[in-house]
Amino acid sequence: METGTSGWPARALAYLKGSWRTHLGTVALALVAMLAVNAWQTRHAPSGQAPNFIATALLGPGTRPIAGVANGTELSLEQWRSAHPGRAVAIHIWSDWCPVCKMEDSSVTRVAADWPVLTVASRSGEAAQVTKYMSRQQLPWVAVLDPRGAVSKTYGLVAVPAWVVLDANGHIRSVTTGYTTELGMRTRLWWASFF
Repeated sequence: METGTSGWPARALAYLKGSWRTHLGTVALALVAMLAVNAWQTRHAPSGQAPNFIATALLGPGTRPIAGVANGTELSLEQWRSAHPGRAVAIHIWSDWCPVCKMEDSSVTRVAADWPVLTVASRSGEAAQVTKYMSRQQLPWVAVLDPRGAVSKTYGLVAVPAWVVLDANGHIRSVTTGYTTELGMRTRLWWASFF
């Protein structure tokens, strides 16, 4: 491998240094395109008070118990929020067949260790199928079943994964579809907590 000034690493570095404005423009254009796509995908999302929903709860392996909630019982968004008074909460809508959702699994798990996150298994089948998937993937989440995508429709979402952040009063503060980084998830929750 050549490493001198005439080798490809040096030429690549010189190219990047010489054209940083072009690369900055490309990054800015990509960011604008991503924001535009997200705005289009979330254009029907409600604002203000988050719509309530009631669905069958599933507790993943190692999930911390919630008062009055067991596997197979009904859980409402209001009940979930009341278990976390004064805190911003997130709703993570995912599907077991979605490759981007799988990329986010570990980030959601880490965020859920610090913040209240209710996950919604959208169009992923019935309880047995979702429970099997959560066990196989070792997802210690509180999930609710949304086999026909009713929760997604209520929130005006046409794509998964989706990350919805509610402030302590239950108002929708942020809706994002597509891949969200762990930092992005945490930042949205933090922002909803203070602003």
